[in-house]
Amino acid sequence: MFPAVGKVGVFSVPLEVVPARAGIAFARELEEIGYSAVWTGEGLGTRELFMNAAAVLAGTDKIVWGAGIVNIWARDPMTTVSATNTINESYGNRFLLGLGISHREQVDPRGHVYGKPIDVMRRYLEAMAKLNFVSPMPAELAQTRPVSHILAALRTPMLKLAAEASDGAHPILTTPEHTAHAREILGPDKLLVPAQAFILSNDASEARRIGRAYLAWYLGTENFRCSLLSQGFTEHDLDTQSDHLVDSVVAWGDESKIRDHIKRHLDAGADHVPVQAVALDPLDLCIESYRRVAAALLEL
Repeated sequence: MFPAVGKVGVFSVPLEVVPARAGIAFARELEEIGYSAVWTGEGLGTRELFMNAAAVLAGTDKIVWGAGIVNIWARDPMTTVSATNTINESYGNRFLLGLGISHREQVDPRGHVYGKPIDVMRRYLEAMAKLNFVSPMPAELAQTRPVSHILAALRTPMLKLAAEASDGAHPILTTPEHTAHAREILGPDKLLVPAQAFILSNDASEARRIGRAYLAWYLGTENFRCSLLSQGFTEHDLDTQSDHLVDSVVAWGDESKIRDHIKRHLDAGADHVPVQAVALDPLDLCIESYRRVAAALLEL
């Protein structure tokens, strides 16, 4: 059973690294503004995701924590099941588990051998499905066994696995056209959660400058490059960070233009869109951007 996340949430990369007090304050502000969910992930050397989620959920009242994503190389299936159930038992089913295969660039330094993503993820999901949570769960949460989860699915094979063996998909750095493609593969009943970066600026030059800084890390990973190529972008688009690439995957403009881009995802089949305000400072939580777009987005 997934928590209610509404149509629009917030995806925040800085939440991976800011101190707990700052993360709690940020989530409380989002809660007060009216956002129903806050998403973040985990990387090499960042805050451990489950501990981070527990701190934020303990310091908030109703906002949902979306895991975007839990790196399956960081813990075995039993630990993931136990941690998910523990958090949902403790904080009223306010944790939504997203699982991902991560990237060779972040797995090899851990000392693992990055295997074939589909095979590795399939085995992980099969192991999770066999596990039980020994601690008694409140009656209203009993249906969370086995643990509900969505996958960080970008290309067709992982989307098909999400349709077959998970409860939905959480793509990142994708277009509304990709959302329509994902919905077609997932079918009507799976949860589809594409994240969308945005920049509140009508200055094309400035917006693209910020957008290119945001894209730089992603374009250095094999998985995201392959995903973008599969969406119809060219090697030239990726290598030059073309205007076409930036304008397609980063929404920019005023509040109405950001709203229109998010609505395209929803119209294409998304259930929930976590929006990510991006800035040149990677630690900027961008709370004012989330305040400015709230009225336009939360009415969708």
